[in-house]
Amino acid sequence: MRGFPLFLCLFSVSCWVNLMPTAGDKIFHFGTCRVSMSMTEIRAGFTAIKANIQSRDPIRTLSILSHPHSLHKVKSSDRCCITHQLFTFYVDKVFKHCRTEDSFVNRKISSIANSFLSVRRKLGQCREQNNCVCGEESTEKFKQILANYEGLNVTSAAMKSLGELDILLDWMEKSH
Repeated sequence: MRGFPLFLCLFSVSCWVNLMPTAGDKIFHFGTCRVSMSMTEIRAGFTAIKANIQSRDPIRTLSILSHPHSLHKVKSSDRCCITHQLFTFYVDKVFKHCRTEDSFVNRKISSIANSFLSVRRKLGQCREQNNCVCGEESTEKFKQILANYEGLNVTSAAMKSLGELDILLDWMEKSH
């Protein structure tokens, strides 16, 4: 019985440590959902390959994520929904078609994809728990993003979307 208070104290500390975000992680609020993610790691990976990826974009007059269907005008109540949709979009459509002959670039893409997969999982769990429903406005914005993407061939659309990742990251940090 003597060791029980020490065990309880150590157990409590370990639980508390596991619930805290790791170094470099930020907690983002997307409507009712709170998600911890390492924006620093994602940005660093993207910055390392941004010039390479954007140089592969053959169509510079079109944007997948930008104006006039800007993410910056999404209501806070719809942020959980559209963020989950965008992370699913990047995991299921974009990262699958972004392969280059450069192994360094491919490793960075894979690292970013793994981060997105983790965040998508967390957002999905939160959406289920909180019954997040997509509003009409966010549904329309996402449909436009898909239409922009599907209007190009798969590889060009994927590279363009990856090259615009900073638009998504900026929106997430501003709405944070």
